Amino acid sequence: MTDINKVIDDMPSEVYQRLLSAVELGKWEDGSVLTDKQRASTQQVVMLYQARKLNQTDHFTINSTGQVNELSKSELKKQFKGEAIAEFKEQDL
Repeated sequence: MTDINKVIDDMPSEVYQRLLSAVELGKWEDGSVLTDKQRASTQQVVMLYQARKLNQTDHFTINSTGQVNELSKSELKKQFKGEAIAEFKEQDL
């Protein structure tokens, strides 16, 4: 039986990106739709990769302990403070 930890440790980032895209879009690169079982297992691999190899601290990402990062409203405001969401020009008004 294949050790999933070894698979994750040896997985190139390009493969992770392809799996992530498949989970997000619900289809493989060739356009074929993921079955429910494929999507669930691919999502588990993506989450395990994120927990083990990516040191993520963004909202709703998986941290190194395998937990979902949930930032408070005030933390999110601090994170995006000063960033313009949209700009309007006078002719747009």
